[in-house]
Amino acid sequence: MKQLGLPVLLNAKMRLHNFIGDKNAQILTFIDTLFANSNSSAVMVSGDKSSGKTHLLQGCTFAAMDKQLNAVYIDIKEECPEGLIAQLSEVDWVCIDNIEDASDTQQQELFDLYNQIKHTQTKLIVSAQNLPSELDLLKDLKTRLSLAVNFTLENLSDEQKTTILQNKMADKNIHIDDKIYAYLFKHYSRDLSELLSAIEQLDEASLQKKTGITVPLIKQVL
Repeated sequence: MKQLGLPVLLNAKMRLHNFIGDKNAQILTFIDTLFANSNSSAVMVSGDKSSGKTHLLQGCTFAAMDKQLNAVYIDIKEECPEGLIAQLSEVDWVCIDNIEDASDTQQQELFDLYNQIKHTQTKLIVSAQNLPSELDLLKDLKTRLSLAVNFTLENLSDEQKTTILQNKMADKNIHIDDKIYAYLFKHYSRDLSELLSAIEQLDEASLQKKTGITVPLIKQVL
């Protein structure tokens, strides 16, 4: 199955099997139970930037499609057709990312969807950086999301971030010395999204210069 008619491109590397974090195992176990359950369910996932919310939601989308279920992943930060969210109650899995950025209209649509899925088998998974009580959302929507199953993702350690970066490089058959990652953490950033972007830039620069990724190259590029 394909993601239903949306312009957002899914990242094929964001799968549930490579979603890391020891404390995050609990939510993966819960997601497994959702696939075995015919009832509707609403799940609220919160976590800091780069804690893996997008990875988790896209992983759920892929897992649903692998099981021949209809699935939709929506990033509220991206353009979304007006009225779409309120029309998804017949979709098996609905994953909506970054709901703290939803407009008032989108919030009302999400509230309507939450109410509609009580009568369907839809699994609704939404994410935000903070818990529902801490979000600037419509009061009724905050109440509904507070009643959903709530999970907070753990903040990844430098070692876990290094593993993610190493896996990304391994996909390209590239090995980088561990001291390079340590240098990036100390002198560039500990934000995973920024690190992933930096690794892409360094990879491109190393190909152009036909050299390995080194500290001098980091200083030159970043």
